[in-house]
Amino acid sequence: MSSTLGLVITDGVGFRNFVLSRFLEEAEKEFDTIIILSCLPAAVYKAHTNCRVIELDVFTEKYPTWFFRKAKEVAHLKLHAANNLGIQDNLKTNRSTLKTTRGFGTRLIYKLTHFCHSEKAIQRLQNLQNKTFRSHKITRGYQDILKNEEIDLLFFTHQRPPYIAPLVFAAQQQQIKTAAFIFSWDNLASKGRMASNFDYYLVWSALMKRDLLKYYSAISSASVAVVGTPQFEPYVMPKYKMTATAFYKVFELQPDFKTICFSCGDRSTSKNDELYIETIAEAIKNKQIPEVNFIVRTSPAEGRERFIALVARSPFIRWHFPKWELTRSAHQESWSQRIPTVSDLKELRGVLEYSDININMLSTMSLDFMLFNKPVINTVFGTATNGLYNDQRFLGYEHIMHVVDSKATKIVTDAGELITAIISYLQEDQDANFRAALLKQQIGVALENTSSTVVKTLKEWL
Repeated sequence: MSSTLGLVITDGVGFRNFVLSRFLEEAEKEFDTIIILSCLPAAVYKAHTNCRVIELDVFTEKYPTWFFRKAKEVAHLKLHAANNLGIQDNLKTNRSTLKTTRGFGTRLIYKLTHFCHSEKAIQRLQNLQNKTFRSHKITRGYQDILKNEEIDLLFFTHQRPPYIAPLVFAAQQQQIKTAAFIFSWDNLASKGRMASNFDYYLVWSALMKRDLLKYYSAISSASVAVVGTPQFEPYVMPKYKMTATAFYKVFELQPDFKTICFSCGDRSTSKNDELYIETIAEAIKNKQIPEVNFIVRTSPAEGRERFIALVARSPFIRWHFPKWELTRSAHQESWSQRIPTVSDLKELRGVLEYSDININMLSTMSLDFMLFNKPVINTVFGTATNGLYNDQRFLGYEHIMHVVDSKATKIVTDAGELITAIISYLQEDQDANFRAALLKQQIGVALENTSSTVVKTLKEWL
């Protein structure tokens, strides 16, 4: 009996995780046909796979769809807000004082969900959301695609983008099985509701499975599988290996110096990055830190604009602006249309492998560097009262509390602590066992086995 897998790539990170990893290679061993249903332009796949690509029309929410989707998300947050700082923060962020249709709608949603935010109410809102686009021309187009392609299982590489909801609905109408990969380590404990309901779920670890069942009580344990994450798989693929000689040449570094890398978050949640970079740079200039190479890698989700002044002030910093190409600007989430290049993955792996210390503001890059057994320092200078962006509050987020409790990183709250931590790690690293324990908790399958585990799990669900 033939089998057809529909692979839904929603964004640039999904492209990296499931096209630039071993996933397609493994999937071709198990499935007779693989069809990529892409929210990115079809042309971006030509250099990487012979699989047929169907470029999906972009679904843009109109007000009724937005209203019920927003109500569903706020209800979910209110249901799980107790003792959860991340969700409480999200509830505050989603409030609106705007005198616009959606501003008024948001305030109405907050009032309605004050009384109605049970799991049963959330499911009703999901059904109402589905009704708003069930007859939409794009939904009908999705239904035609699924019918014509005879897809057996539709695999969504991200569970949250709102624009995938009509495609999930179209699959449900045709009784096609759906599976979703939980995109990131923070998606369950601090983010809003998934775009829709799925039949099956793939998670990074036993910890993530526990969280999924906690925040989505209608999901059964049998429909959830621990598969690790292909996000890190390129780090064990020979094609992305960079030699030490090439690394020092590409970044124009001194081979005899140790290397510090600061990795930025995006502008929305890592607003103090410029301060942290400048603090390190000044300490190097003033000889508080021994002579080192200093690399800064910025976030792929933004350009280099906010760092222009820093580039001019500290020319000795080696800047690594990710080589992610913007494929489409006319999109409701234009950042999602940036895709990584192979050269960027090689350079990133080189930075991870040959840097001696990583510094970041509590980002998932901590895990990337730990996979190469590199010590990590997390900077959180901001409080509610000192005039800086309050990034210390993230220490109370559920997924970050695991990092803090693990003792796998040094958490620093001011310039003195940061400089002391850097000097300490340059001299001696005693935290390798803590890092290994955190990685075991967060990533449940060895990187070498990730794609094969994902594919075999999907095949079992046919």
